Amino acid sequence: MLKLKYSDKNFECGTDEAGRGCLAGPVTAAAVILPQNFKNVILNDSKLLSEKKRILLKPIIEQESITYGVAHVYQEEIDDINILNASILAMHKSIEKLNPSTEFIIVDGNRFKPFKNIPFETIIKGDSKYLSIAAASVLAKTYRDEYMNKIHEEFPMYNWKKNKGYPTKEHRAAIKAFGVTKYHRKTFKLLPEE
Repeated sequence: MLKLKYSDKNFECGTDEAGRGCLAGPVTAAAVILPQNFKNVILNDSKLLSEKKRILLKPIIEQESITYGVAHVYQEEIDDINILNASILAMHKSIEKLNPSTEFIIVDGNRFKPFKNIPFETIIKGDSKYLSIAAASVLAKTYRDEYMNKIHEEFPMYNWKKNKGYPTKEHRAAIKAFGVTKYHRKTFKLLPEE
């Protein structure tokens, strides 16, 4: 069972991102503050859930959380500031949207930069330990998937609807055949060295 809280603060948010390893599209982060009495038996790290379960959980998280925020940082900015900084920026932007604001931040992973003067803790595999980080991972993933499905219509030959911009064989074959789009991250190694 995932834990509800890390700190003793009432308004503790969990934050996580999706799309860090993708070749195209934004990196998306979410931040979620859950109420003290929140319970959910399905909720877990989004990578451990089927797409169907993530889609089922999204409205539950949105309705039952005290507040949540979701933010995209797009490929141009990723190329400008690098993917680690872009991931942290997306988390900061999502935390900024929280109302009421958070008193403590728990972050999935081991890298974060201070946000305002709010205390934080980075937690390795936090998305499979804490409900708020798991909730943030589900929102980040579902919002990013929706965005990738939308841009798929514009460039169907890359099949982003299926691969969501990740470096699958099919995605790389399409880059080879059709070149890169405005949605591709130009600083990423889009094709393996021949």
